Amino acid sequence: MSESSTRRKFIKDTGRIAVASALTTGTLSRIYAGENNTIKIALVGCGGRGTGAVSNALSVKHAPVRLVALADLFAARLTRSLDALQEKHADLLGVPADRQFLGFNAYVKAMDCLDPGDVVILGTPAAFRWVHFTYAIQKGLHVFMEKPVTVDGPTTRRFLKLAEESVKKNLKVGVGLMFRHCRGRQELQSRIDKGQIGDIMAMRANEMGACQGCARKPEGISEVLYQVKNFRSFLWASGGRFGDSHVHQIDECSWMKGSWPIEAHALGGRHYRDLAVDQNLDTYAVEYTYPDGTKLFYSGRYMKGCRQDATSYIHGSKGLAVTPVSLSPGKVRIYKGHLMEKEQLFWCFGRSRLSSVQTEWDDFIEAIRWDKPYNEAKRGAIASLVTSMGRMAAHTGQVVTYDQMLHCEHEFAPGLDKLTEDGPAPVQPDANRRYRYQHPPYHLKPALIGHYLAWPLRNRARRVIPRRLAYRPCWRRI
Repeated sequence: MSESSTRRKFIKDTGRIAVASALTTGTLSRIYAGENNTIKIALVGCGGRGTGAVSNALSVKHAPVRLVALADLFAARLTRSLDALQEKHADLLGVPADRQFLGFNAYVKAMDCLDPGDVVILGTPAAFRWVHFTYAIQKGLHVFMEKPVTVDGPTTRRFLKLAEESVKKNLKVGVGLMFRHCRGRQELQSRIDKGQIGDIMAMRANEMGACQGCARKPEGISEVLYQVKNFRSFLWASGGRFGDSHVHQIDECSWMKGSWPIEAHALGGRHYRDLAVDQNLDTYAVEYTYPDGTKLFYSGRYMKGCRQDATSYIHGSKGLAVTPVSLSPGKVRIYKGHLMEKEQLFWCFGRSRLSSVQTEWDDFIEAIRWDKPYNEAKRGAIASLVTSMGRMAAHTGQVVTYDQMLHCEHEFAPGLDKLTEDGPAPVQPDANRRYRYQHPPYHLKPALIGHYLAWPLRNRARRVIPRRLAYRPCWRRI
């Protein structure tokens, strides 16, 4: 192409070639949106993740993008999202009042504002992912969805079939496991493949935070909306805190290893929830096993007043690779030994302001513009499944295999595509408005599991410990 050719002409020429090719195969992939080459975007789920994804999409430099529709269950959240985007991207918004939709059917109305080849962002809780993804495929839309994408075996199997369908239609699908698009981690993974840390002997990862559970349902909100609003607290909605948060590092370590774990054995405890009524545990310790016997030891903790850390470690026969949980790639590094001593530093990515949440959108939009292969749906489903495998192992006290998790028939929220604001909610509280937190596949767990883990909440008379001690971290009990 000559230097005088405009970028617009090139895009049009590329589009004609792509359309001609698609027509010969019976599949149409529209790689540009509209005569002005603008990709239209609709956001379904206006929480922090969805709003951040829109901001990243509108920040892409090599393609014009415009937000045209919003959908959510809560009017206040939709308004907050729009106000936040207005401050930074006012000239890239075109969302009048008649394209701001509320309710469980709002996703249909928002996607109907788009044309085939446009993009829908799915920022809702994971439980709704297969419902919204199904309609997006029917509409011929490219999809960016937040993680995780499934929460149990039946939804994973359903989602894998949808992934195959989206590939056949040449739809681009991005999943918010942004570490795969971190430039530092990409180089680290290449170095590991070249043997710079030797053979991987073991991996360990942790996320230690101060997150707590939700309080009892207030008046004036339905049970369904209360649970959706507090989705990280309910297994059916998000896979719980474990599924919602830990999928990042489990996916990252599996990427570095080059395979997926085949079984999980775990410990979990609930002893610091105070007045929280949710379904999460306070501590998780999962031992994942890979096909060659290599282990990933994953630890999670949610307690105030304790040391906070989030880092992954890959131990090789020649050295150690370290990847802190950070959106910046600059802290990724390799040590010659395993003690992380400064003088043993072998390589680090160097200073960089590139954010992985932005580079994943740069890669995604580039794939749409130039019709590059790009579909992360299957990988996102598998990453979500092995995360659920670890959660199930912790909640049941049993070894859970990949096949058991995939083919488990228990579905947390069957018929979710028919859910309404009035319910019934997928999980119901007991008489004291607490929610069962052991994993439902009871055939995998000992008969007594769950009857003692939350004794401070269930029956404080069984063990008399002062309340001021019962909910404090162990080191404060001394």
